[in-house]
Amino acid sequence: MNFIMTSVLLTTFASAVLAEPQIYTLDPGHSQAAFQYEHAGFSVTYGMFGGFVGEIVIDRDDLAASSVSVSIAADQMYTGDVTRDEVLLRSGQFFDLGAAPLITFVSTSVLITGPKAALITGDLSLNGVTVSVVLDTVLMGETDAYPFPPFGGQPAVGFTASTVLSRSDFGLGLFTPFIVDEVKVDISIEAMILPQG
Repeated sequence: MNFIMTSVLLTTFASAVLAEPQIYTLDPGHSQAAFQYEHAGFSVTYGMFGGFVGEIVIDRDDLAASSVSVSIAADQMYTGDVTRDEVLLRSGQFFDLGAAPLITFVSTSVLITGPKAALITGDLSLNGVTVSVVLDTVLMGETDAYPFPPFGGQPAVGFTASTVLSRSDFGLGLFTPFIVDEVKVDISIEAMILPQG
């Protein structure tokens, strides 16, 4: 095989490797979803979910072909009040953890809306119900070498996203409209390309 042919084959192979989608694994310690809803016109109740497991697949050649898949244990919800959390999670009036212990999101499309912005549509499964939702997503940061252990030196990305959900869509609408149906959700995640092996 002559030098020119070898060079062409090596260049083609290198381009194919570089073009492969990159898989980022979510860092559960720096990924969470915060939510808020108005309580009877008197106050705003806040809560959070943590313990994310999942991955982001980024296709640099075709960003619209990228994808996200995430799962969260529903019992990881925390609102700052143990009694309220027990009612929400274990009374049977709201969540059914036995039938639906996980909350999952699987993207179905990505619409790029700006240099660092996208609308990510996906199927959100919560409390045994699946609803299509849209996440208004912003790229917060990106690096080839994450500066902190235990992921130091690894490629990393960080995103924020927001959406509005209706409690009643997921069988969680008790006390509506006294307690508003609308729940605002803000998500923040970090994800890294983990070393192989």
